[in-house]
Amino acid sequence: MKKFFTTLSNIWKIDDLRVRILNTLLFLFIYRVGSYVVLPGVNANLLSHQQGNEGITGLLNMFAGGSFSRASIFALGVMPYISASIVVQLLGIAVPYFAKLQKEGESGRNKINQWTRYLTIGITALQAIGYLKSQISPEQMLLVNPYFTILNMFVLTAGTMFVMWLGEKITDKGIGNGISLIIMVGIISALPGAFLTEFQSRTVGAGGLVTFIVEIIALIGVVMFTVLIVQGTRKVAVQYAKRIVGNKQYGGVRQYIPLKVTAAGVMPIIFAQALMFIPSTVAQFFPNAASNGILMSLSDYTSVWHNVLFAILIILFTFFYTAITVNPNQMAEDMKKNGGFVPGIKPGRATGAFLDAVISRITLPGAFALAIVAVIPALASMIHISSSFARFFGGTSLIILVQVVLDTLQQIESHLLMRHYDGLMKSGRVKGRTAIPSASGTSEPVI
Repeated sequence: MKKFFTTLSNIWKIDDLRVRILNTLLFLFIYRVGSYVVLPGVNANLLSHQQGNEGITGLLNMFAGGSFSRASIFALGVMPYISASIVVQLLGIAVPYFAKLQKEGESGRNKINQWTRYLTIGITALQAIGYLKSQISPEQMLLVNPYFTILNMFVLTAGTMFVMWLGEKITDKGIGNGISLIIMVGIISALPGAFLTEFQSRTVGAGGLVTFIVEIIALIGVVMFTVLIVQGTRKVAVQYAKRIVGNKQYGGVRQYIPLKVTAAGVMPIIFAQALMFIPSTVAQFFPNAASNGILMSLSDYTSVWHNVLFAILIILFTFFYTAITVNPNQMAEDMKKNGGFVPGIKPGRATGAFLDAVISRITLPGAFALAIVAVIPALASMIHISSSFARFFGGTSLIILVQVVLDTLQQIESHLLMRHYDGLMKSGRVKGRTAIPSASGTSEPVI
């Protein structure tokens, strides 16, 4: 405990770090306050508390910190921005213009960011119309259409852009990745209520306090397993040639490329979850079809077939997303330009083939580990753990929480070490979510 308070004291003594932490808390507070501001023309008293808690709307509501179900001005959160970022990233592979921008350094990144913002506005406007049509009933409207739809389309678009601006400000003037922190705060805001609900259901209903303690121990175990797979790396040794310029020697050192076991991050689970909502959507259009039973079985997230298909999709998407975000040939080319080589491997194409083989081998166990984490919430629900609490036993929410917390702690520790203070741990160092090489050879964090 003494070490903990000493660390807090050291953090507070560093002016730059203290200001950054306070700025981060201020921006996050503004975001949370805004998530309770209801859209103009909506009767908040008629909003259903269960609205947006099932299916894909439940996933969006979790990312938006409950704003989706509250019809808030931040109802769409940062999901349109994430969608736009993914589209632009894919365009960098398929369209030569975007591939050229990725190789132009800082100016190219600025142009890509500008394109991402424009695309975010378009995606948000379309999603805003869909949200107003599907989530707001005529009884909840205080204004007439189309005035209500047009007004709130602009409000929702402005809300998403403001949240995106907050995320950029957190990244620049705060600590950690702003967009990731906003998502994490939205997810973790549901934890106290889910914890209390599960505690009451166990102490008042079946199971008792012992069962609740066992659940907490199981949750800690799942978190430890998630940290293990998120932090898992395969270090590839790289030797740099020795160069003598004047009286100084450059190079001649051995470094390591940390290849992540789960380089795709949480994106395979998000893609797979989006596809798993298709059967339930199709079943609604064909209620009397003979195949309706199969579709409904696939729609039940606790069924065996749903989880088997879900796991298969996660494994496939892990390989797909790793392939489009990690370019071993570009890594080998950059290594060759800097005078580096893998011992025993020829520079250039042979190094690219070697890195590709290593990535393929470590991606397989990483894909299976992601699939296991993703289906744990369904297994928790099968043993009668409340659905709100079961979400924190794995899946998208847990992986995002682990990644963002580790990355933020790593940045705080970096500030401490630069000022010659002790780190956050008695031994070792906090290793955050390391950025992975993208197709352009630059480093980009995967949310």
